Amino acid sequence: ILPFVSVNQILLLLLILTVCAILYNKVHQVPSALKNETVDLESPEEMEEEIPVVICAAAGRMGAAIAAINSIYSNTETNVLFYIVGLKTTIPHIRKWIENSKLKEIKFKVVEFNPMVLKGKIRQDASRPELLQPLNFVRFYLPLLIQKHEKVIYLDDDIIVQGDIQELYDTKLARGHAAAFSDDCDLPSTHEMVRSVGMQNTYMGFLDYRKQAIRDLGISPSTCSFNPGVIVANMTEWKHQRITKQLEKWMQRNVEENLYSSTLGGGVATSPMLIVFHGKYSTINPMWHIRHLGWSPDTRYSEHFLQEAKLLHWNGRYKPWDYPSVHTDLWENWFIPDPSGKFKLTRPDS
Repeated sequence: ILPFVSVNQILLLLLILTVCAILYNKVHQVPSALKNETVDLESPEEMEEEIPVVICAAAGRMGAAIAAINSIYSNTETNVLFYIVGLKTTIPHIRKWIENSKLKEIKFKVVEFNPMVLKGKIRQDASRPELLQPLNFVRFYLPLLIQKHEKVIYLDDDIIVQGDIQELYDTKLARGHAAAFSDDCDLPSTHEMVRSVGMQNTYMGFLDYRKQAIRDLGISPSTCSFNPGVIVANMTEWKHQRITKQLEKWMQRNVEENLYSSTLGGGVATSPMLIVFHGKYSTINPMWHIRHLGWSPDTRYSEHFLQEAKLLHWNGRYKPWDYPSVHTDLWENWFIPDPSGKFKLTRPDS
């Protein structure tokens, strides 16, 4: 009898434990949908890719950076991380502007650029002093400023993005290419604009072919130039090819030999890039860099053409936050007033 009772007791105990286990699972059960979400989030393959966008915030034109950032953020669902590069004196202003506006929702890092890295590498040129500002050369030092990303987008501040930045990020770079740019001969629609304002779009417009060092490069002066105001860069190739060191070498040579100047094509930051990247860059979709909007206060593109454009660039002297300028409405759509009141738009009635 005793063994029989013991077996019954054991069976009863097992039954009680089973019921308790079932009840516990019912109470603490995790919905299957939530389980799946958790797995997705932890799986590297399913994680949303982060797009790093580098943009400078220069004194006197911070409203440009704000408008550019707002246009990018407002036109994409993508996970964008903004690297906002400034000098020590300008960083508090841009940070406060972002944190006290609707841009407080963006993901951003503020990076301080030390202008001492440029010491002895910039030839003084009184004709266009604004082109010698330290932040114009940030694009030369991308791997030093942005270290954890394989692919990076660099944008000038005088741009507005009307498309989804994911499309630009998806630009394919050929094997061995450290960067992609917009070719200055790539879009027939812009040729008339270039001709009408007398803008150069060949190497002749940027380099001084009277100098032996330039002729020794073996680059035809009629070679089409490119614009480095929009760059999709591969950081691994950039470092492997020591692009920064190559650019610095040509900056140094220009200091010694005056190989190019801002009186030529209009940019001392463009010329060394034309030399270093000659024949070694991939191309960006032309609609992702519609240029020359700041080259003349009188010449305009058609409104239909600009509506189709993915990215607008006011390169040139006539900026959309100043007066005179053209197509200012397309820029002002994205401008957010400065909460501190320091940055103000220049308008005919102001």
